[in-house]
Amino acid sequence: MIGQHDTVNGAHFAFTDRWGGVSAVPYEELNLGGAVGDDPAAVHTNRNLAAKSLGIDPGQVVWMNQVHGRAVHVVDGPWPAEAEVPEGDAVVTARPGLPLAVLTADCTPVLLADPVAGVVAAAHAGRPGMVAGVVRATVETMITLGAEPDRIIARTGPAVCGRCYEVPEAMRDEVAAVEPAARAETSWGTPAVDVTAGVHAQLERLGVRDRRASEVCTRESGDHFSYRRDRTTGRLAGYVWLGGPARQKAGGGKNA
Repeated sequence: MIGQHDTVNGAHFAFTDRWGGVSAVPYEELNLGGAVGDDPAAVHTNRNLAAKSLGIDPGQVVWMNQVHGRAVHVVDGPWPAEAEVPEGDAVVTARPGLPLAVLTADCTPVLLADPVAGVVAAAHAGRPGMVAGVVRATVETMITLGAEPDRIIARTGPAVCGRCYEVPEAMRDEVAAVEPAARAETSWGTPAVDVTAGVHAQLERLGVRDRRASEVCTRESGDHFSYRRDRTTGRLAGYVWLGGPARQKAGGGKNA
């Protein structure tokens, strides 16, 4: 269920795998995405299972309406139940214990925390978002809340690797013109993009030194969802929060 859970100076970083949930084929088992065609009741159950396994309140998790852009939202609680979740690919909070979540199935999930400032962030960095600058926008938003780049801890989760993310040569050139570190070649010798490498290069230039990337390639791993491999499939989640879990009950939310 939780493939990785790392705690550093009170900051929690967790990434799920696909097992331990209730979703049926082709979303088996722990699909956490609510917009992929799965039974909403199964997704609700899966989100409860994943959150409780981490010791956090499922009703407090802040999800996103991800659109492969660079919009960042500062939050201090879950979206109200009656509210439309705004489009965006990053959320930032200074509220201790408030869990933020990002959904992926090949894109790079980026979790960030400055425990000294009490600021955490979750970002969705696919190829378009990485090129658009979602990483920079997220870090800059954290800075407005008191974070400092050299104190930020960064963890990126399972994602399609550069050996597997084949793209047309013109697309690779376009991406590399913005982020040279993302230029890659597949294991079979064709043009590719390495989004995670691009994300970490951007974090490095922003002054974020404490970084760690998952070694899991979603396309290669049968324990993880991969859109490029399966097309119709579930979504993994990355969670980040600081300190103890948020215990205040919320009214749910129209989470993506």
